[in-house]
Amino acid sequence: QVQLVESGGGLVQAGGSLRLSCAASGRTSRPYATAWFRQAPGKERQFVAAVNWSGLSTYYGDSVKGRFTISTDNAKNTVSLQMNNLKPEDTAVYYCALHLGLYSGSAYARDFGSWGQGTQVTVSS
Repeated sequence: QVQLVESGGGLVQAGGSLRLSCAASGRTSRPYATAWFRQAPGKERQFVAAVNWSGLSTYYGDSVKGRFTISTDNAKNTVSLQMNNLKPEDTAVYYCALHLGLYSGSAYARDFGSWGQGTQVTVSS
C-alpha cells in the first residue's frame, strides 16, 4: 500500500509562489502517474496537474497552465508542484494522488486510487 504525504502549503500574497511536495512511501509498480488535485470549500475536487512515472509527460488543468509546473524526482520518490503567480482563486486544499497503470491524462478523481491527506494553500488578495 502506497502512502502519500503532502507538504509545502501555506499563506501567500497574490502574485507570490509556493512549492508543494508529495512524498510517496511503499513500492509502486511502473507504469504509474502522480497528480495534484485541489478542492475549495463548497466546490468539487479539481484536477490541477499530473506527471507520468518517467517525468516525460505532464498534464495541466486550464486554470493553471503557464503558472504551475509539475515535476518528479524518482530518486527521492517525490513529486513537486511549483506554483507561481498565485491568485486568490487558487486557494484550496491541495491533494496528491496516484494512478496505477498506463495514464493518458485523465482529470477524473475516480481514476486515482491513493490519496494524501491534503495541504492548505491560501492566497490573499
